[in-house]
Amino acid sequence: MEKSSIQCLLFILLTIISCSNAQREVEDESEFSYEGNQENGPEKWGKLKPEWKMCGKGEMQSPIDLMNKRVKIVSHLGRLTRDYKPANATLRNRGHDMMVRFEEGPGSIKINNIEYQLHQLHWHSPSEHTINGRRFALELHMVHESINGSMAVVTVLYKIGRPDSFLSLVKIDP
Repeated sequence: MEKSSIQCLLFILLTIISCSNAQREVEDESEFSYEGNQENGPEKWGKLKPEWKMCGKGEMQSPIDLMNKRVKIVSHLGRLTRDYKPANATLRNRGHDMMVRFEEGPGSIKINNIEYQLHQLHWHSPSEHTINGRRFALELHMVHESINGSMAVVTVLYKIGRPDSFLSLVKIDP
């Protein structure tokens, strides 16, 4: 691999949310932008569509700058246990990100004895979120869902560096 490969930071952000289909990720992000000072940027999301009005009132919606003063260690969640396995999937360039959608069950994670099945992975470049104002080269979202519809998203931030062992496992059949 070349020297400018992408290296995974040892930082993982875990988000657990319960949401309706109307609040889930959208396939087409052309209606909004993550870039500040744009006509459709984050500070204007609440005015773009009536159903997005809460975006104008929120203080912690994506993209989030994870600042030291906001971050709290949550030890009661216990260990994040994972049970992943190889599965067939489709890689798709959606314009705003690259997504892997699995055809069959690729496994799950367990948080507080609740199992969340992995449904898809997608990468944003540059990262959506920042840490103390620092944006990263790449951000992976591993999107999981429990049987009751709660979502758990594991986020991994990358920077340019040594080859990443996870990315080297991705095999593409001709």
